Amino acid sequence: MKIMDLKKVNDFIWEIEKDPLVGMRVPGRIFLSKTLLNFLELGAIQQVTNVAKLPGIQKYSFAMPDVHTGYGFPIGGVAAFDIMEGIISPGGVGFDINCGTRLLATGLKLEEVYPRITELINKLYTSIPSGLGSKGSLKVSEKELDQVFINGAKWALRNGYGNESDLKHCESNGHLESGDPSKISTLAKKRGMPQLGSLGSGNHFVEVQYVAEIYNKDVAHTFGLWENQVCIMIHSGSRGAGHQICTDYLRAFQSAASKYNIQIPDKQLACVPADSTEANDYFSAMSSAANYAWTNRQMMSFWVREVFEREFNAKANVVYDVAHNIAKLEKHKIDGETKEVYVHRKGATRSFDKDPSYGIGQPVLIPGSMGTSSYVLCGTKDAMEMAFGSTCHGAGRVLSRKAAKHKLGSKEVMEELRQKNVFIKTGNISDIPEEAPEAYKPIDEVISVVNKLNLSEVVLKLKPIGVIKG
Repeated sequence: MKIMDLKKVNDFIWEIEKDPLVGMRVPGRIFLSKTLLNFLELGAIQQVTNVAKLPGIQKYSFAMPDVHTGYGFPIGGVAAFDIMEGIISPGGVGFDINCGTRLLATGLKLEEVYPRITELINKLYTSIPSGLGSKGSLKVSEKELDQVFINGAKWALRNGYGNESDLKHCESNGHLESGDPSKISTLAKKRGMPQLGSLGSGNHFVEVQYVAEIYNKDVAHTFGLWENQVCIMIHSGSRGAGHQICTDYLRAFQSAASKYNIQIPDKQLACVPADSTEANDYFSAMSSAANYAWTNRQMMSFWVREVFEREFNAKANVVYDVAHNIAKLEKHKIDGETKEVYVHRKGATRSFDKDPSYGIGQPVLIPGSMGTSSYVLCGTKDAMEMAFGSTCHGAGRVLSRKAAKHKLGSKEVMEELRQKNVFIKTGNISDIPEEAPEAYKPIDEVISVVNKLNLSEVVLKLKPIGVIKG
């Protein structure tokens, strides 16, 4: 398959036509503008095609506007599978299970915070452990960790780290019922125990931002957001625990696939029948990792709040928290019939047309690359009908981390951020080029596609003033 072989459905939908001769069960659909089409990798097209070959897949194999090549599924991949005839695949979730984004809103204005941004970022950096292998300041026993795996962010609240409104404005209320620590290896627990309440490395960040532009005032005000308001965005996931859980089950599924006689086009798509014991075990372990991630972001939110209360006597409320890498059991209308399906979102996020905590479409949080704008959007009915209530999760890489470090210099990237009046703090300056704007697609173009397709409705733009890079 070549880019020229994609069929243009309209200006923003490109289709890989279903070809039964290569084993495709459904077509593939990629949401792109002509500009973003220039960034599309052949490997990503092949991965969308491969996912379309998996048993029980419904409607289409989707790729969002931030699509790029990943492990098994493309990053930005979305697929739903029948609960009886379909499969579950760890490659459709990813290694950083429930890597996600949380937005906190303060009552402060930009002019109150920016003069002290260097001091503020330094204090946040001291309060929130970050970097490769970072360990949280919270020490938990194995018994307590099991409760985190079971109860998610509820565990944090029970231990004094937040309030009920935090969970009210959180996907799945920060908790999946199916979490079961007995389905997690000793190694996964060992890796997760010291890291609770830590940012990690890679593209994870804590960013101080302000509301720069509002496109829908009514929705923005419903979300508690207004112009020049200072916000904090946290991007992190399930750390070593989630990575090990994915590793463990990929290994197990690669053996189990032959047991169930499932033909897969790529070993990275190792999978088992959705109604099998192995699938249930993975779903429980994945749910546990998701619960860990929600607790992790809840703990970091608590320490962010402590800093803002101490330095500015200001509170910070949760606007919303969304997962980027997760499989969920959901009901969707397919061919006129409501069906239960396992929706895999890999580097993609929910965009539901209704959120009970606000009474309107769900808040959607889409961060840009380091130093560029992030966006708050609103879920839509069209997203429910078009892509199982899904949208993109960020800008999407165009350079691998290795390539970015080879091409870009740390000092140059830091100077570029300084000229944009963005202060950065990191424990490893040499890794800064990995998250430079040049390593990613243009976020404004990605958001434009999402908005024009109505996968999400754009509400407002956030601009950074300070960032802690993991």
